[in-house]
Amino acid sequence: MMQVTIAGQHVPHVPLLQRLLGEAWRVDGIASLPTEGPIATDVLVTTRLNAQEAARLQCRLLQAPGAGMDAIALAAIPKDCRVCNVYEHEIPIAEFVSHAVLDDAIFGETKPVPLDAAHWPRSYLERPFHDEAYGRRAAIVGFGAIGRATAARLRALGLHVTAVTRRAEPVEGADAVHPVADLAALLPDVDVLVLCCPLNEQTRGMVGARELAAMKPTAMLVNVGRAPLVQEQPLFDALRDRRLGRAVLDVWYHYPTAGQTELAPSALPFHTLPNARCTPHISGWTHGLLARRYAFMARNIERLRNGEALQNVVQ
Repeated sequence: MMQVTIAGQHVPHVPLLQRLLGEAWRVDGIASLPTEGPIATDVLVTTRLNAQEAARLQCRLLQAPGAGMDAIALAAIPKDCRVCNVYEHEIPIAEFVSHAVLDDAIFGETKPVPLDAAHWPRSYLERPFHDEAYGRRAAIVGFGAIGRATAARLRALGLHVTAVTRRAEPVEGADAVHPVADLAALLPDVDVLVLCCPLNEQTRGMVGARELAAMKPTAMLVNVGRAPLVQEQPLFDALRDRRLGRAVLDVWYHYPTAGQTELAPSALPFHTLPNARCTPHISGWTHGLLARRYAFMARNIERLRNGEALQNVVQ
């Protein structure tokens, strides 16, 4: 019987993967990886693996249950261990971004008005105008699966979409394409800046004081990529001082480790700002996501057993 080990926060999904794989596999869960000795299993499912743990890895496949690989020490993983990831989160994240755009246009920071008998006549007669998403200009930094899915939905709402990519090669699904080097020059015309690119040494801190100062005071930033894409203090200052209209932040600068019960997501109190919508990394976290991801992972694990080519190979 072949062994699959699921580690960390993904342990609750052991029964799901076991059901999909069937009796030919044994799926176990461990809260954390051992601190010494070999980490031996046929397949390890985790999103976090430091260099010391990677060096002790003895398995055929490291299957990340997500797309991001920035918390996995890829360089330290033994050469005989394949590494794969999985997507399937583009649908809910694109819906999340679309909701953010519509919510900003229709409701902004307004609070619900009372509609009881005492308030309804005045609420109706004094109802304010709201804006439209139609005609706004969006720049999407990163045009992979999430960027393309987001662009399709925003264009359906009538937004003009510019894809911002590393090489600015022609892409389908955008009205314009520019390289990342052009970002600062694009920002004065952007109403919605969506960040969904990977975090690496080139993208870390790519949006800082200069970029934020270039944006309209009515513009909105939506970060569903990684928090450090945006410099923390300049973002807080721009929101606090109303130099940036709004931010929707679903990714954070600090994440709890196993057993940690108290930790702020940022050194700064973004949650106190009325023009910051702060969510706990939920943009892609749906029942549909889990079903699609684990079905993909089960098929990939079966491919491993059958000697077939794996999908979404990272290295």
